[in-house]
Amino acid sequence: MTKARLEAFSDGVIAIIITIMVLELHTPEGADLASLRPLVPELASYVLSFTYVGIYWNNHHHLMHAVREVTGWTLWANLHVLFWLSLFPFATAWVGRHPGEAWPTTLYGVILLMASIAWLLLERALLARHGPDSALARAVKAGRKERLSSAAYACAIPLAFAEPWLAQLVYVAVAALWFVPDRRIEAALAGTMTGKGDER
Repeated sequence: MTKARLEAFSDGVIAIIITIMVLELHTPEGADLASLRPLVPELASYVLSFTYVGIYWNNHHHLMHAVREVTGWTLWANLHVLFWLSLFPFATAWVGRHPGEAWPTTLYGVILLMASIAWLLLERALLARHGPDSALARAVKAGRKERLSSAAYACAIPLAFAEPWLAQLVYVAVAALWFVPDRRIEAALAGTMTGKGDER
């Protein structure tokens, strides 16, 4: 089964997610800059969520470069990732309108955590198809950033009940960790092309 339809479908869903998020932003009542002040939390949550969705899209793009073919399990694993990403507009709007509250911040963290777990499951599904000696396996075998991110979300979720702002700072910090595109796959593919690895 080729990967082209999976990539096209994923790109389309991610584009829709971003569109829904921006449509949740409301124009200010006034026509001066001061009227934007009440919208700052919503704008901030939009920027953070846009960054996260962009990170997933960027890494998905890189991941698919190392993929030769997909299976039915891969399709379901990919849909699992997209499911959690599709909840970003709802969580973004809620935390943007109630930025200092525990439950919106907690839900945002739960969605981040579940999306990160879904991503790990997608990697596992792809590795099951491509084998331990593939370029994909060499690129993602360590997975330190993925596990660190999931651990950070898991810690931030209970923290949100004590101090939502600190939990939100954790979310920002993890996004900053991933802001630079993941180059592991590019390096693994470059090694394959120069004869340092054997893609089977």
